Amino acid sequence: MKNILVPVGSSKNAVSHLQYAVDFAESFGANLFVVQVYNVYTKAGTMVRVDEIIERESKAFLEDLVSKIDTKGVKVIVKTLKGKLIDTLELACKAADIDLMLVEPRTNSIKDEVYLGKTSGKIVKQMDVPVLIIPEDYKFIPPSNILMAIKSAIIKKDNVLKPLKLIKTQFDAIIDLLLVKTPFHNKGDFDVNDELKGIVKSITKTENATTFQGVLFHFESHKPDMLCVVRRKRGFFAKKWEKNTILKKDFHSNIPVLVLSGLK
Repeated sequence: MKNILVPVGSSKNAVSHLQYAVDFAESFGANLFVVQVYNVYTKAGTMVRVDEIIERESKAFLEDLVSKIDTKGVKVIVKTLKGKLIDTLELACKAADIDLMLVEPRTNSIKDEVYLGKTSGKIVKQMDVPVLIIPEDYKFIPPSNILMAIKSAIIKKDNVLKPLKLIKTQFDAIIDLLLVKTPFHNKGDFDVNDELKGIVKSITKTENATTFQGVLFHFESHKPDMLCVVRRKRGFFAKKWEKNTILKKDFHSNIPVLVLSGLK
């Protein structure tokens, strides 16, 4: 893992989140790109150079955040980017060859009932880049026990398991696979290929209404310190992803959640 990107909002948790990102990047010897995306809508004929002002203030904000953390020798690159959030981040990820994005659940939402705010939810829902969601005020702890929960083990994409493999190798972590049979179960969904078999220690099969309910049912028996799920149209978050905001009553996690791009 060489390049990690952290989109920054205006949350009170920004410093803590950025410190986790640095600690995580240090473990891999990775570069850390800290970015803030802004968009400006101005009336024709406006005299003030709004773009320049916002860009300058945004960069100063990011540099101030970085000054408050221990960078531990990690190369931190600060960037302010203008444009629509998803389009701009996707371009940035391609340009910098990003391996993983680290996001905090709420970049600017102050509502206690919200798990993923509109911005974070949009990133997790719409982008193909693997994402690691870090709980608020969570201090870096090398993951030792990862629970991967999926309803289908069919893998058609190349390198989709790469982030999980890298984390397993770097931290010598144990991965337990939880296969959840839901009402949408199809024949062959539980056929685990050799690549996935090669990285998991155990395989548990369960039957629940949703993958999330399967996780809740087996969470205590596995006691993971990281959860791994898959982004797909009818995947882990399913209907929760029909809206960008995800409420805590629908899903929440007190441990980091690694969201892989769709397996198919």
